[in-house]
Amino acid sequence: MKAASTNQQKSGPAPSPPDSSWVDDVLLAGPGADVCLVFDAPVSRDGLRRLVAERQAALIAAGLRAGGTAALCLAPSPALVSNLLAGWRIGAQVALLDHRLTPFETERALGRLESQVVVSAEPVGGGPARGFYAQRDTARARPGSPARTPHALVQLSSGSTGPSKIIGRTAADLIAEIGRYARMDGVPRAGERIVSMASMVHVLGLVGGLLHSLHAGVQLAFPARMTGEGILATVAAGPQPTTLLGVPFHIELLSWVANPPPLPQLTGMTTGGELVRAQVHDAFVDRYGIRLGSMYGMTEVGVIATDLFGEHRPEVTPAPGITVRESRGELLVATEQSPYLGTRDASRWSGGWLHTRDGGTVDPDTGRVRVLGRLDSQVSVGGLKVDLTEVEHTLAALPQVADAVVVFGTSIEAYAVLREAGTGPAVEAGLAERLAAYKRPRLLHFVDRLPRTATGKLLRDQSALRAAARDPHRPSDRQQATREGNPRDVH
Repeated sequence: MKAASTNQQKSGPAPSPPDSSWVDDVLLAGPGADVCLVFDAPVSRDGLRRLVAERQAALIAAGLRAGGTAALCLAPSPALVSNLLAGWRIGAQVALLDHRLTPFETERALGRLESQVVVSAEPVGGGPARGFYAQRDTARARPGSPARTPHALVQLSSGSTGPSKIIGRTAADLIAEIGRYARMDGVPRAGERIVSMASMVHVLGLVGGLLHSLHAGVQLAFPARMTGEGILATVAAGPQPTTLLGVPFHIELLSWVANPPPLPQLTGMTTGGELVRAQVHDAFVDRYGIRLGSMYGMTEVGVIATDLFGEHRPEVTPAPGITVRESRGELLVATEQSPYLGTRDASRWSGGWLHTRDGGTVDPDTGRVRVLGRLDSQVSVGGLKVDLTEVEHTLAALPQVADAVVVFGTSIEAYAVLREAGTGPAVEAGLAERLAAYKRPRLLHFVDRLPRTATGKLLRDQSALRAAARDPHRPSDRQQATREGNPRDVH
């Protein structure tokens, strides 16, 4: 008999499959003629229900049953949406894998998940990035195991600071988060529209975009071209009040648009993921004249706290029904069960509290939360404490720098993308003005671009960063340092 893999919680009897009626009641209900999704063409609710029914039949033909397991390896597309809802409608546990994973990464993930049915399509190929694709999906059976837990959704964390974690959420978890969105001021409502750049295989784009929109009667549109101009063209294509949904990287795309057209229907933008630096926030608001809100959340629990009107920067207010406290400088979130599939880890969840591994504070009077960055960003240099987040934000705010990541190995190291007129000596001088000597990076690497996770977060894995710095197709950073006469260690 095949041994249970470490990614699933070992148990006795198989868990009862999740009640699938919630898909029809919470997500697919509504007037049939209403447009709910816009890809290359509008999709009505009746049209979506037909797509889901077709994919449900295909998944059943491939062997998927209530209590079974499926993995979707699809790009953003009608196929991704319809297969996800069809899997849940069957009563199966559905795992989402990002289409940008390499074949090796995909196979490794499938080996951990032990999915019984895999839905995939031909690779989307190169070319300009798109917000959605036309995919001809195929469902195939694979040696795997039925669900050992009652979770409806399985996701992999972004892995920006280490190996991905396998995270499960029940249908009740998802319904509760959808309910939190319904109670938050500043979230798009029925008759409005969201233009989403956030990946649907990760929590912001999945729940904040897809599931909330389907439940609330909000039209959800995806840009054909994932450029600043392409995003704004999607906004211009509809008259409804429109909110952009994305991560700080998408603010950069929009900042590159030379002359944004008047868009009276554009009412705001909400970002998740990393903190938006103050200079970036202010420049975006001045440029577009709309609110820029922020959302703090985790794959494990979804949305945790928000500041959707940008009124309390850098603080955020806990979402309805969410309890956050601070313990020894770390933010903890109340959850009844551990969200992790696999061996229990008390350093991640214990006694009803999820350890976010984010540093932060909770104001005792207002209850608002201030997120200070990852706890692993606090390092000791010569006995002195240094916050790598502070160093990174200082470096990225320099006028010569377009983007930056700061990590700690044997010393503080920085990886930066220079603007066109930027030079190493100018960066050195700027850091010397703004940071004490013990805080300044010992090593500076200048690269053409920084590696990012599938969700657009800057990757802080040092092996990936070093690979980017020594890419043979890029100019040698040491040669650049020599040309510029940079006296420090520059790679």
